[in-house]
Amino acid sequence: MTSNSSLLKHRDFMRFWIGQMAFSLAFQMLLVGLGWQIYNLTDSALSLGLVGLARYLPQLLLTLYAGHVADNHDRHRILMLCRSMMTLTIAVLAITSVLGLITPTIIYACCIAMGVARAFEAPATQAMVPNIVSADLLAPALTWTASGREATTIVGPALGGIIYIFGAGTLYGTSTVCCLISAVILADLRYRQARREKRPVTLDSLFGGLRFTWKHPVIFGSISLDMFAVLLGSVTALLPIVARDILETGPWGLGLLRSAPAVGAVLMSIFLAWRPVRRRVGPKMFVAVALFGGMTILFGLSETLWLSLLALLVMGAADMVSVVIRSTLVQLETPDEMRGRVSAVNSIFISTSNQLGEFESGVLAAWVGAVPAILIGGIGTLGIVALWAYWFPALARRDQLDMRPSQEPH
Repeated sequence: MTSNSSLLKHRDFMRFWIGQMAFSLAFQMLLVGLGWQIYNLTDSALSLGLVGLARYLPQLLLTLYAGHVADNHDRHRILMLCRSMMTLTIAVLAITSVLGLITPTIIYACCIAMGVARAFEAPATQAMVPNIVSADLLAPALTWTASGREATTIVGPALGGIIYIFGAGTLYGTSTVCCLISAVILADLRYRQARREKRPVTLDSLFGGLRFTWKHPVIFGSISLDMFAVLLGSVTALLPIVARDILETGPWGLGLLRSAPAVGAVLMSIFLAWRPVRRRVGPKMFVAVALFGGMTILFGLSETLWLSLLALLVMGAADMVSVVIRSTLVQLETPDEMRGRVSAVNSIFISTSNQLGEFESGVLAAWVGAVPAILIGGIGTLGIVALWAYWFPALARRDQLDMRPSQEPH
């Protein structure tokens, strides 16, 4: 029986996967509305960066503690509480938009609330997967999760751009419904968490994940490579500027631009499901990140919609290779009692690359312009690849994903 057919028959994983996809769809639609609405309200590139910063700061401040919570409390309960908070926050955006009361301050405040929810949800959710499926199904399960998330990144922005034509309140209302559906599906998830003694909050416990990550070059190298590459090479925050001012399209064009990387990611995930990465995982990861940087440069130089979409599509495909290798390495190299805290560290790195990357892009674009900011990011990504290949030779030469002498019992 293949791993894919095994996952299809795995009741709890499929419930987890469908619930996560419903939420991811809601979130991707939401991001289109936030970007287009804040840019129209302020006409400022800096405001696009501030939206990312507002979501990032709570994650930076709370995620280490959230990792401790994930290792000492029921991860499923944490997930449900955070999902409820996200649903209420999106509902606030919907109501204020319908009533015409929405302001940049309300948007920033809701972004902060989302950041708090994501800070606690991300470590718990990441740490749950190895306890839902067995070790031999972990890599396929993470590929399914990543590819499903990218699939919603195709549908979500495009659908969000269309729904936004009927008003921001309609878009946020649709996102609220999807988020609520996600919570209902996940409520009945059967999740087995190993019983262990609860530990008090101490500095040793809070920073345990950081110490573990620092002492394992393969883990630290893989997540830091991804962080700095996306931090510098991300163009997400600037897509409203590119769509409106360079390519001269409307919300539909922004939706296509936001969807393009996910199209590439899904196509690559289909290929990876057929031909999984088994050998030379380190070199393949570095090549993928370098390709991501090269396509960022091409995107910055493009003045036509089709070429911009092509560059973003290849960026998404390259990023999928990196995501699957990094995610699998982190989970396989980490013992279960540390997965919450190590996943918290991973979440900090991811949120730094995504949200702080949006802020960096917005500030740099406000200073030198959108196109130079994109080009600088792409060149910087290529520089990071060269430095990391030199600083982390064990990662650059890594052959197989699972180098453990024996499988963990499940």
